[in-house]
Formats: sequence, C-alpha cells, structure tokens
Amino acid sequence: MAVSDVLGEIVAPLNTVLFGFGRDAVTWAELLGFATGAACVWLTVRARIANFPVGIANNLFFLVLFWSAQLYADALLQVVYLLLAAVGWWTWLRGGEHRSPRSMGHASARTIAVLLLLAVPATWGLTVVLTRAHDIAPFWDALTTTLSLIAQWLLNTKSYENWYFWIAADVVYIPLYFAKALYLTGIVYVLFLTMCLLGLRGWQRQLAAGRSTTATGLVRA
Repeated sequence: MAVSDVLGEIVAPLNTVLFGFGRDAVTWAELLGFATGAACVWLTVRARIANFPVGIANNLFFLVLFWSAQLYADALLQVVYLLLAAVGWWTWLRGGEHRSPRSMGHASARTIAVLLLLAVPATWGLTVVLTRAHDIAPFWDALTTTLSLIAQWLLNTKSYENWYFWIAADVVYIPLYFAKALYLTGIVYVLFLTMCLLGLRGWQRQLAAGRSTTATGLVRA
C-alpha cells in the first residue's frame, strides 16, 4: 500500500461532512480548525505559551482541510507555520538571556523596515508561482502568505508589532475565504480579526505595565 493511501485512510475521518453551511460542506477538519484556531489566538492575546502547541494542532487540521479542497498553496503554508510554531515555542521558553523565557518587547524600526522590504519580492515571487499553479487569487494569496509569515516571525520573537501584520492579513483573508466558499473559515477569520484587535490592546497594556513596574525599581527590564 502506498504512503499516500495510508495517509488518506488516516485523514479520511477528518474529511467527513458534518453539515452544510451555504455552499460550504463543513467537515471535522474545518470545525476542529475553527476551534483550535480560536483557542490559539485567544492564548496569544493572553501571551500564553500554550498558543504554540494549540497552533500546531490548528495547522494540522487546516493542512487536511486545504489539501482536500485542493488549495495546495494554503496547505503547504500550514507546514511552514507548523515549523515556525515549533521554533517560536522554543524561543518563548529559552530565547531570553541565559536561555531564560523570552520577555515581551518591541521590534526595532530597522527590523520592521527590513521585513517590509523583503515583503515586496516575496509577494511578487509567490504571485508568479501561484499564477502558474492556477490559484484562483494568486496575488491576494501571496500577499496574505507574506504578511502571515512576517507576523509569525514577530510573534516568535514576542514582538508587539506582530499584531499589526496579523490584522492586515485578516482584513484580506476574510473576503478571500468567503470567495472560496469556505464560509465557516471566513467567519473564523472575522473572529481572529476581533481577537487580534484585543491582542493589540492587551499586549500594549502589558508592556506599559512592565515599564511602569521597572520604573519603580521592582523588576529589571
């Protein structure tokens, strides 16, 4: 039996259709992707390291969903996210001084500038690749992919600015998924956008509280 056949049998239960939602035949993969995605973003809003293992589970469910829907670029992106999440998990645990837990902070202006400059050729290159792969929205898929990868990298370094890139990506993702008839996933991203706005505010408050506490001499920056 081929490896692809074995994998097909393993993921088959996740492709079981549970109910219809408009033109979207909602499967276990999409429903569990909904649940783990919402949990992951909420844990991130709370700056909890558990967002990484939950996020890895989310990547696996969405990998099955997108591959089954023949959205191969989105599916392969989940593999990249999974690897980045594993790196981020380790960084939050051991990425501080002397391998201590990493503290929340800001990305430097230089870092943001470099990431934005890299975003241009990355989006262009992905657009070319996705066009040749007959993606239904190559530029928008490329743009959201680039923004999401930047956001994940900044999240891995526990940088506050990650929220700006997640928000920008979600603003594009929402109409994109509705256009692809993945209605439940589109609704998930509306929830994600709302939670990202909460995360932006919550992390800002935590950083301000940290500066205030440091100023009193109670903790070290």
